[in-house]
Amino acid sequence: MSRLDKYRGIIPAFYACYDEEGNVSGERVQALTQYFIDKGVKGVYVNGSSGECIYQSVEERKLIIENVMAVAKGKLTVINHVACNNTKDSVELAKHSESVGVDAIASIPPIYFRLPEYSISAYWNAISDAAPNTDFVIYNIPQLAGTALTMSLFAEMMKNPRVIAVKNSSMPTQDIQMFKSAGLAAKDDFVVFNGPDEQFVAGRAIGADGGIGGTYGVMPELFLKLNELVEAGEKGQACELQYAINEIIYKMCSSRANMYAVAKEILRTNDNVNIGGVREPLENLQEADVMIAHEAAEMVKAAKERYLA
Repeated sequence: MSRLDKYRGIIPAFYACYDEEGNVSGERVQALTQYFIDKGVKGVYVNGSSGECIYQSVEERKLIIENVMAVAKGKLTVINHVACNNTKDSVELAKHSESVGVDAIASIPPIYFRLPEYSISAYWNAISDAAPNTDFVIYNIPQLAGTALTMSLFAEMMKNPRVIAVKNSSMPTQDIQMFKSAGLAAKDDFVVFNGPDEQFVAGRAIGADGGIGGTYGVMPELFLKLNELVEAGEKGQACELQYAINEIIYKMCSSRANMYAVAKEILRTNDNVNIGGVREPLENLQEADVMIAHEAAEMVKAAKERYLA
């Protein structure tokens, strides 16, 4: 068994958890962590896009990962995204992550300024050096970060022995093949995560070892089943379930409100998990959005009845 097997499977992106005043709630973070343990997923990806990290302070992000780790206790693989838009804060979060015992840290490139590749690699390596006993995951999401992981930058990062994976959220599934092939050429073992939830089957088919996704949290059972079908080689059934999942995602994205506000309402409706709303400037639910969230919640329940029977 590879030591990297703990990263292979279904890893939901962890949602931001707020109280009624919009402050980070440690209690609700712990409740969501237990929810994922109970669902049987492989792990959680904390403080990423789904966790609204760009709108949170360093101290809030520390509080979140501390409360995740207080419950996870080896029952989940925990990857903590530590990127901030400066090296100093990112290094601080990396050190803190190692101190609380996460399995891996992850990072997007710095945003806003278009930095040269040598500056991006220096940024990532500084973060990794701050957590010398912790695995490092590169997060490639060019449509939001504004910078794509090129093969030359990837080759430079392969020199870092702690780099064990790429979370690939770029749209071309071919990127997964390229990173997987180059990663295995450089190291004995390497993991690539599929990012776009709507193309999980395609990503797995071309070489992804599992997935990290922002909609997994509202329907983890469906993604666990989808992964099971892929591994069993049941292509037809896997595609059918992928299409059903995609319809749910399209419904979630049809709201005026932010998709994560919809996701949190689905969790409240279907699983009685209350983790608050989203942080402005993200849009919270209006009356019409609540209706959309409830329709999506019903679609999740219907898909479970159909595909998990």
